[in-house]
Amino acid sequence: MFEIDVSVKQDLRGNAKRLQQLRGSLDLDLKKELIENYEVKMSAPDFWDDNEKAQAVIADMNAIKSVVEQFEGLATECQDLEDMLEILEEESDESMIIEWTESVKALTGKVDSFELQLLLNQPYDKLDAILELHPGAGGTESQDWAQMLYRMYTRWAEKRGFKVELLDYLPGDEAGIKSVTIQIKGYNAYGYLKAEKGVHRLVRISPFDSAGRRHTSFTSCDVVPEIDDTIEIDIRSEDLRVDTYRASGAGGQHINKTDSAIRLTHIPTGVVVACQTQRSQIKNREMAMKMLKSKLYELKIQEQEKELAAVRGEHLDIAWGSQIRSYVFHPYSMVKDHRTSVETGNIGAVMDGELDPFIDGYLRHQIKQEAQ
Repeated sequence: MFEIDVSVKQDLRGNAKRLQQLRGSLDLDLKKELIENYEVKMSAPDFWDDNEKAQAVIADMNAIKSVVEQFEGLATECQDLEDMLEILEEESDESMIIEWTESVKALTGKVDSFELQLLLNQPYDKLDAILELHPGAGGTESQDWAQMLYRMYTRWAEKRGFKVELLDYLPGDEAGIKSVTIQIKGYNAYGYLKAEKGVHRLVRISPFDSAGRRHTSFTSCDVVPEIDDTIEIDIRSEDLRVDTYRASGAGGQHINKTDSAIRLTHIPTGVVVACQTQRSQIKNREMAMKMLKSKLYELKIQEQEKELAAVRGEHLDIAWGSQIRSYVFHPYSMVKDHRTSVETGNIGAVMDGELDPFIDGYLRHQIKQEAQ
């Protein structure tokens, strides 16, 4: 007789308990009331008079609705599996038990992911993200590594249903990229991608080395939230230097024909941002200002963290240049996060955008640290 694994039963009971605890903290009735209020707002004749405000309302409503729908879907799935367990304990069926076991494992992963999503509760976690990649020393090899990471993050975003927009692109001399800036739009985009901030190390046999030698390359990843109107950052015009230039690299028909690209330098901090992908110089300037505000806000956050570290008497490394992860293609296959020790041998899946185990591991690690 084929028996049900006791540990899987315990997993199911654990999921049911976690969902019950989440139900108490979510206040579903209040969330449903908020959704109704948003729907009333959206039906008003003047709702679309201010397009930006209207989009913000829709985004807020969709975010709340998503939480409610996800929870109710998980609760229903858990109840169905509990009902099925009662049937299986009376009438054992090998194929049904195997299917039920796989469903319980899948539910555990979904509850883990949902629980983590709810923990992204910092004011800037929900915002869109601006991600920049800059290869280190090493010429073509490092620039190719930056191109590989660009593809990896694009794949990750697409799998999550996030929208990716190219903001600035500087191609490499022979291959790869010298730098790239992308905007990743989606709820909690920054909350997830802040886990990727730091230096990424590659070890492989270089395709650019005719002798077939192993090379180590580095690329830095910088991630900031794209701040919205709810967060105020004051930038004085006298603190700005504005440069215009002809766009280059990937782009439309205006590339290399008009001085539409914008570079802004914030003189007091030395922060530099650039945007070149819009046809209009005005639109590029607007986007560049958003990027600059986001970077200055991130500096503000870092200063707060430094002050907190001084109060605690601890050293918290928040430098942009800290190495966070290694991707080893040779002499073995492994991706390892040095902050959390999360690792996998399936490097192909990671390069195709399977980053969630690393992101989840980092965020849970941070939450534990904050709780201590």
